[in-house]
Amino acid sequence: MVWNNSVARLARTSRRKLLTASIMSAMSLTIRSTSAVGKETKAPTGTGETTPPVTSIMTRDGVHIFYKDWGPKSAQPIVFHHGWPLSSDDWDAQMLFFLSRGYRVIAHDRRGHGRSSQVSEGHDMDHYATDVAALTEHLDLRNAIHIGHSTGGGEAARYVARHGKDRVAKLVLIGAVPPLMLKTETNPGGLPIEVFDNLRNQLAANRAQFYFDFASGPFYGYNRPGAETSQAVIWNWWRQGMSGSAKAHLDCIKAFSETDFTDDLKAIAVPTLVLHGGDDQIVPVSDSAVLSAKLLQHSQLKIYDLLPHGLCTTQPGIVNADILAFISARRA
Repeated sequence: MVWNNSVARLARTSRRKLLTASIMSAMSLTIRSTSAVGKETKAPTGTGETTPPVTSIMTRDGVHIFYKDWGPKSAQPIVFHHGWPLSSDDWDAQMLFFLSRGYRVIAHDRRGHGRSSQVSEGHDMDHYATDVAALTEHLDLRNAIHIGHSTGGGEAARYVARHGKDRVAKLVLIGAVPPLMLKTETNPGGLPIEVFDNLRNQLAANRAQFYFDFASGPFYGYNRPGAETSQAVIWNWWRQGMSGSAKAHLDCIKAFSETDFTDDLKAIAVPTLVLHGGDDQIVPVSDSAVLSAKLLQHSQLKIYDLLPHGLCTTQPGIVNADILAFISARRA
């Protein structure tokens, strides 16, 4: 009985110590923000230990945008724009590859996605592009290459067209949503509104199951006969999606499906590489990449037969090599 009482007292003491330590740890991670236009915020430990900074900027409307910035500051920068509903983590294979080739690589979590602020408003392409402009100005990025996948392709196109003058060298669009996904009178090849309404309904009903099914099926082409699936890839997609805001993801469906990028594409003067999977079940190639290449002033189009929407993950070797050849080529 004495032994049992001692164990109980020890357990209670350990729980109190653990609770105290948890509270102190949580208090020490309070983030300080010092600017309305883009200062880094750091998480002090309160223990004298040195820890990496929580890297983010704060936009003019008070939104913290998380970003990664790897490589020498003197190197040519590559800025990556992720797809819906993911985060900058979706670019791991590309960031590590180009970092090893001597580039400076930067990727951010779009507002409401990943580790950025889960704000209620501003989930539209104008705000997305303005957030990127704040980031590039804060880091003073020049002669930059911007690479966007899916929704990130729309974000990148709008940024380059409206904010990128004198800062951008080249653009790469991969499985990108421009010029317009929605079927309209002037875009008869687009997808009907019911497709996007269905996405919204599934997200609202059971986001966790919806995201798991989405990654397990059409995104990576895992629903095709004979496809070799990767549970690690599926769960990584799910992890990224569930880390973001349901409200932001719901609003972003309208942003990526109903935004018309026609004028943006026409205004882009830098060389642009357009890559797309021939078996893309998310953004049909015939009404996206093919049309975008025609609207751009200086474009190269490459369609990969049988590759899916998530080709940057399923075939990074092919995609990375083609991007490297494009960005390292001298501008004619």
